[in-house]
Amino acid sequence: MAKERIVALCADDYGLSYGVSAGILEALDAGRLTAVSALVNGPRWPAMGRNLLRRGGNADVGLHLNLTLGRPLSAMRKFAPDGVFPPLSEAIRLALARKLPLDEIRAEIHRQIDRFEAVMERAPDHVDGHQHVQVLPGIRTALFDVLAARKLEGRVWLRDAGDGLYRIAARRAQARKALAVRSLGAGFRREALRRGFKVNDGFAGFSDFDPGRDYGEAFQSYLRAPGRAHLVMCHPGHVDEDLKALDPVTITREQELAFLLSPRLPEMLEKRGLQLARLSQFE
Repeated sequence: MAKERIVALCADDYGLSYGVSAGILEALDAGRLTAVSALVNGPRWPAMGRNLLRRGGNADVGLHLNLTLGRPLSAMRKFAPDGVFPPLSEAIRLALARKLPLDEIRAEIHRQIDRFEAVMERAPDHVDGHQHVQVLPGIRTALFDVLAARKLEGRVWLRDAGDGLYRIAARRAQARKALAVRSLGAGFRREALRRGFKVNDGFAGFSDFDPGRDYGEAFQSYLRAPGRAHLVMCHPGHVDEDLKALDPVTITREQELAFLLSPRLPEMLEKRGLQLARLSQFE
């Protein structure tokens, strides 16, 4: 397999709800995913994590670091004084103002990795962030510090959610969102590599989650101008009451799942000479 012709396809939000998790397992069983990112701070994680343990042998399974949805695993008196994580906008404000309580954040990252490992019986293959929090100034350094303390350099890969300007322009898919994340994550890749961590090269998958749009057409744009270790995020799943109570992204999850299970996905990959692969196995 030529190194520059692979693409890793990662489903985010495993553990968010039973329906979301069940949908991701369907795509995983069908061989349409090469990575899964798990939320571990909610009540669905232990049970759904055991299902993933039994069925995730052919994909990278990682931690979807969460600092903006639900409750922390233990008290965070400064960052989550009411016992609930702040919204993303507040996390960004604190990060840019350099007012994040980094000791609390490091401790919470340790707790989330511990909870992942307690179920999966091993360290995560990768770490990324819900709403891309892993790239924020301060949070990224806390993450690198925790992973280094656990001696995981070279053993986990990290999601660089930014990409080159020419690649973003070539895709013409949610460019404003892609540019915003690129700006917030400026320097992430450089710092991660300097500290000994593997990162993807190429990133796509930004969506406006509009159920009136053809997800397949959007996905086709994600494959334009791929990097040599290209990563595409997706959000498949089934809608259930838990999901409706937690997240505004609902109908499009079922649309994404339908696309992933359809013949259109392998046809698109073959047409572009791309092959699904695990980033943990890419050198």
